[in-house]
Amino acid sequence: MTYFAYLDEFGHIGPYVSRQDPRHNDSPVFGLAGFVLPSEEVRGFGTWFFQRKCELLAFEIDRSKQHPARWEKKGSSLYTVTNVTRYAELRKFTNRLLNKIVALDGFIFYVGIQKTEPPGVHNPNRLFQAILREAIRRLDECCDLDCQPPEDFVLILDEHDQRSELITEAARSMYAREEPRRHLIEPPFHLESHRYQTLQAADWIAGLVGRLAAAWADADTYPENEVFRRYFEDRLNTASHRSGVRT
Repeated sequence: MTYFAYLDEFGHIGPYVSRQDPRHNDSPVFGLAGFVLPSEEVRGFGTWFFQRKCELLAFEIDRSKQHPARWEKKGSSLYTVTNVTRYAELRKFTNRLLNKIVALDGFIFYVGIQKTEPPGVHNPNRLFQAILREAIRRLDECCDLDCQPPEDFVLILDEHDQRSELITEAARSMYAREEPRRHLIEPPFHLESHRYQTLQAADWIAGLVGRLAAAWADADTYPENEVFRRYFEDRLNTASHRSGVRT
């Protein structure tokens, strides 16, 4: 069996000083989040997600005048305090999404870090590469140690302007002399999220994880994000495997 891992960014790649800083105030964390499914479940899950998206956001889709298969809503725009507080349908859907992935013998996956380097030292590209290496390491260990017999995986990411550098970094991990990541079949594929329902689902999960991770990193600065912890934290932890945000 081969696993497909769909990951997208959460938080913000740039430096963070404080929420009150005039420039560097976006998010205290950065990472990758999404889900992992057996390959034979991917098509069915994509259909299921597309149908649920059309139900949940019918008004916005109709107003856009775009075909629903091409229309997307970013997870950071979907998972706001106002939306989660006001719309019970979104809360119910989120738990259905997590339950669906687990029911298909998949799991939620995320890895990230609280940013601490000052703006003059912070290197966004180096940070992304480090997070990607960590994600590959954890997924490789999952396939090697947690699967009997060991399985392989394919990694799919949203398109990125540093695609070439990220592919090179992944290849280094795959073919390293010490501890090569043998279960990653190919370097990551970078796809256009608006054309892939599975990547849109990963983006929604990343949007949710980003809100939770900000609260984990600095609860006093993000008190409004307690609503995400109240409604989703326990279920997300149950559905996740080999995941974490270093704070």
